[in-house]
Amino acid sequence: VMNIHDPSPRDADNRPLTPFEWIGGEDAVKQLVDRFYDLMDIEPDYAALRAAHGSDLSQARERLFMFLCGWLGGPNLYVERFGHPRLRARHLPFSIGIKERDEWVACMQQAMREVSTPQLLMARLTESFMQTADHMRNRGG
Repeated sequence: VMNIHDPSPRDADNRPLTPFEWIGGEDAVKQLVDRFYDLMDIEPDYAALRAAHGSDLSQARERLFMFLCGWLGGPNLYVERFGHPRLRARHLPFSIGIKERDEWVACMQQAMREVSTPQLLMARLTESFMQTADHMRNRGG
């Protein structure tokens, strides 16, 4: 079990791994995103979150995968295809409050656990995801 204060793992040249490298690259990011949306689809605890996503999750899966690759320090797939993420602006059409924020983070935490994201990385990502998800809020409650 890793301690949250342990340093990040390093490569053969003693360079800290990016979160993208640490999680396992594109295949691992794809697995995480797929599990995230699968959980959203089947777990009653994420019903409000799922309801906000419309009937088809395929575009959301693709865009989150592309975004996370770049956000984690890997290839900037999202920016190359769509330009700057403008996360808050892109989420303004959706009603996002505390419940939606918390469901998004809880669903992502469960997905990270289920795909065996390293514990220290999961702790760091959860903190970053919570900050980002909180920034997406556009209403109280």
